[in-house]
Amino acid sequence: MARIAPVERWSLVMPQPLAEALFAHLFAGDHDEHGAVIAAGVARSPRGNRLLVRDIFLARDGVDYVPGQRGYRMLTGQFVTEHVLYCRDERLAYLAVHNHGGTDTVEFSPDDLASHERGYPALLDILRGQPVGALVFAKHAVAGDIWFPGGTRMPLNDGRIIGARLERLFPEPPPRPKGRENTYDRQARLFGDAGQDLLGHVKVGVIGAGGAGSLLVEYLARLGVGWIVVADPERLDITNLPRVVGSRRADAWTCLTAETRPRWLSGLGERLSTRKVKIARRVAREANPRGVCEAIPGDITDDAAARRFADCDFLFLSADSNQARLVFNALVHQYLIPGYQIGAKVPVDPTTGDVGQVFTVARPVFPSSGCLWCNGFISREGLQREAATAAERRTQRYVDEPDVVAPSVITLNATAASQSVNDFLFWLTGLTHQTTALDYMRFLPRAREVRFDEPRKDPKCLECAHTQSSRFARGDSVELPTKSI
Repeated sequence: MARIAPVERWSLVMPQPLAEALFAHLFAGDHDEHGAVIAAGVARSPRGNRLLVRDIFLARDGVDYVPGQRGYRMLTGQFVTEHVLYCRDERLAYLAVHNHGGTDTVEFSPDDLASHERGYPALLDILRGQPVGALVFAKHAVAGDIWFPGGTRMPLNDGRIIGARLERLFPEPPPRPKGRENTYDRQARLFGDAGQDLLGHVKVGVIGAGGAGSLLVEYLARLGVGWIVVADPERLDITNLPRVVGSRRADAWTCLTAETRPRWLSGLGERLSTRKVKIARRVAREANPRGVCEAIPGDITDDAAARRFADCDFLFLSADSNQARLVFNALVHQYLIPGYQIGAKVPVDPTTGDVGQVFTVARPVFPSSGCLWCNGFISREGLQREAATAAERRTQRYVDEPDVVAPSVITLNATAASQSVNDFLFWLTGLTHQTTALDYMRFLPRAREVRFDEPRKDPKCLECAHTQSSRFARGDSVELPTKSI
């Protein structure tokens, strides 16, 4: 008999399209039991572990799912063997699935548990270190029995379906929150005590702590988000003061960096100036003293920094480089973490000074909705250019002149930041309409227009598609595309 492991949280994370296919099969309207197998990536962290649904194999009634020898129904040996070997070769967890009646509560029968005892030790040997387990679903509930090498087993704590809104499943309805602080009384009247409790336990990543990122941190902290992790390698300079929320003139050492100062003195001031993530942490602590703000004074393209975002529940990208987009895009699809890429563009003709089509964007990047590669927002040429040194760029003539400093205005940043945080808030609390489209939003302030762009999805994409070689839902089994890799 397997031994029960020490307390450790395990969650199931499933993109909505896969959930819809599975539930249509399990709950076909005949009030009978049906079966399937899930192949899942595994992601582990001290905060909690996740089973990331990558593939679903539906068992055909009477062919793959047949009357049981000791229970009501069973998967055939051939069906089990085929998919256990697939999971072994792809380094994925194997999860046998069936359904019971009911709506909000579900549990395994004694026959179910006895079958696990008989079969799962042998399957663990075949899988070479990957977990083996079973899931049983009701229409709005899930329970799990997960087995690990060494003879330990653990229950599944919850399931999450990632779509236009978050849907959470439990073995039984969780207890109601005990109440809320008066601090959040007004906003909790919109999404309830349960919604405020969710905000207090969620972990949100913000990549970039400049003009847009500082606004994101301010909004999230004031909403009561319990854990914010923010990364940025830069220090504040005097030109950031109009845009970076919470920055002070002392942070930029303006006494040393004024234009009238000699270059050696202004250089000293630049080296002494406050890191942007430190300002973000200060803002977050003032807004929510009970929350955690994890400030990373590094680049998301460094592997150690990127890994600290891998257990987030939601991500925001406000760093405008191809390399940052590359890592963010990989985190979304490798770990099934929904996110938003936001930014602003103010094109100015360098010769005439004429202002072009000013716009800001809020782009949802969700598992299964199409990625930044599919939609042309990551450029191979841009990645190559950013990876080159300044001397290499001059030698290879990547640019014909020094980088031009682009215009940036706090109100443009605020448009995209507030829209994306609104969408996150309604997604998390379940207030978004289930049929809401995940289109990109483009705000054109000169024309007072809002345009919607439907994201494209390449069925052969190596990031977000369900191809054998893609990183989709692979979790810890593949590397992130960071500089060290």
